[in-house]
Amino acid sequence: MPGHLARRFQQIAVAVFLAEVEAAGFDLTPVQYAALAAIAANPALDQITLAGLIAYDRTTITGVIDRLAQKNLVIRRAGVRDRRSRELLITEEGRRTLDAITPAVEAAQRLMVRGLTKVEANELIRLMQKAIAAGNELSRAPLREDAGTQRQ
Repeated sequence: MPGHLARRFQQIAVAVFLAEVEAAGFDLTPVQYAALAAIAANPALDQITLAGLIAYDRTTITGVIDRLAQKNLVIRRAGVRDRRSRELLITEEGRRTLDAITPAVEAAQRLMVRGLTKVEANELIRLMQKAIAAGNELSRAPLREDAGTQRQ
């Protein structure tokens, strides 16, 4: 069944990601990595927008940001336009980490599809993207590709 296969692939993907990242000397989860990369690509975005960009639950994104801040990879600052909001910025340490961890993340991606040819891996990704796009709104945390344009 597709749901079971998706769950199994997720288990494998997380295990491979964590093993590769740890072997490279880093302590980041896949969600922390996704958040850090999104913050680097979108300076000064708020937590709600970040949650939409990485399709993560809005109520639990705070814990992800807390852990990134504890590791000195991101900072929160008062919003420029709205002092009540908090903007997220990557630190220099965060930028160095993101640059240094990239080879391990790329190796993890290759390992996840190691039983497939390059053509098959591309087809798997295409089909996963198609299925995810069709079911996006059914998720508790739908991907909001336009989230970056909805900053407050």
